[in-house]
Amino acid sequence: MIPQNPSSRKKRKVWRFLTLLGPGLTTGAADDDPSGIATYSQTGAQFGYGQLWTAFYMLPFMMAVQEACARIGLVTGKGIAAIVKEHYGKTILYSVVGLVVVANTINIGADIGAMAEAVRLLIPAPFVVITLVLTTIILVLEIYTNYRTYAGILKWLALALLAYPITVFIVRQDWGTVLKATVIPHFEFSFAFLFIITGVLGTTISPYMFFWEASQEVEELKNGNHKVGARPLVDRVLISRMRIDNNTGMIVSEITTWCIILVAAAVLHESGVKDIKTAADAAKALEPLVHTFPHAGFLSKLIFSVGIIGLGLLAVPVLSGSAAYAVSEAFSWKASLNLKPHRARGFYMVIVVATLLGLIINFVGIDPVKALVFAAVLNGVAAVPLLFLIIKISRNERIMGEYKSGRLSTPLLWVTFIGMGAAAVAMFFSL
Repeated sequence: MIPQNPSSRKKRKVWRFLTLLGPGLTTGAADDDPSGIATYSQTGAQFGYGQLWTAFYMLPFMMAVQEACARIGLVTGKGIAAIVKEHYGKTILYSVVGLVVVANTINIGADIGAMAEAVRLLIPAPFVVITLVLTTIILVLEIYTNYRTYAGILKWLALALLAYPITVFIVRQDWGTVLKATVIPHFEFSFAFLFIITGVLGTTISPYMFFWEASQEVEELKNGNHKVGARPLVDRVLISRMRIDNNTGMIVSEITTWCIILVAAAVLHESGVKDIKTAADAAKALEPLVHTFPHAGFLSKLIFSVGIIGLGLLAVPVLSGSAAYAVSEAFSWKASLNLKPHRARGFYMVIVVATLLGLIINFVGIDPVKALVFAAVLNGVAAVPLLFLIIKISRNERIMGEYKSGRLSTPLLWVTFIGMGAAAVAMFFSL
């Protein structure tokens, strides 16, 4: 028997692990969209290390919520809107779908505006022209390109976010203070603090992620030739693979979140920049990464812009796609990014309309950077009733059978619902 090379075994293990990654990793990457980057940067600039703890404590709840959504899609072979339609009636269905479409459309608009501002850091072209070009590119790629290929390319652009973890270790830090701020929660009962923390929660645990990951698990079932329509052929192995994928995506997402807040706090807040008004302000957080180069300012803008544009190109299709899945399931339309446009007209029509409405938002005089934070806050408020619905579905034995939420998942989901609800209520009360 020929002994196996240890290096070859390690490579095979890494490859097997990578093959497990799919909807969870894509969802986690899309979570750090331009809205997320702007919100995390703003909280770091405005409150320093004051909200650094949110990244640490949100992780288990984010993992629990997305695991429940993925499990719903995997076990039932249906998206969340289809489940609501079947078991909870039209009133709740239309309320849920309407909430998701409105929140996603506003988020799309904010992301397109941010991408345009990022382009303008490098190319002094008119804002209107850039938004139109970006929107055209997004729609053409989403409608006429295989999404798996498209997302695979964009994930490489998302590697620009590695600039934040690298900068964390370049900037001089008081690691004792950082550790304390990461582990010990800090609260301020002011509208500004509660507004931003609601945005941080909303851009991390977002409604579009609920619908997207559930629907993508259904797509995975179809691509894997599993039975979809009645109860799919799901077993413990498939559930385990889904959890590895989901947890990996959420961990990567929250590590990035922690790094963005920390870098903004150490670079911007400490230098007196406490309000991010433009994309250029946010890009300054990366200047320590390239400060030894002759054109450090331009390089920091370049890295920031590539990250914003790449993640925006990844996130906008997720936002419009999750809205399209929700609407299509509500009206029993064919829905799949793998279908040609003529085979899923209603589905692609929703994608086009949501994206174009998002584009129009940029022409009503709303500041692109502020719009990103407002979109995050809106998601934080909209997520609360949707979380309640996710809990009801995931715990329903008639829907989920033996794979209903158990002793670990259920408490985590309820705490997430109560925490996000309390943040939203406190924000409005402080106002």
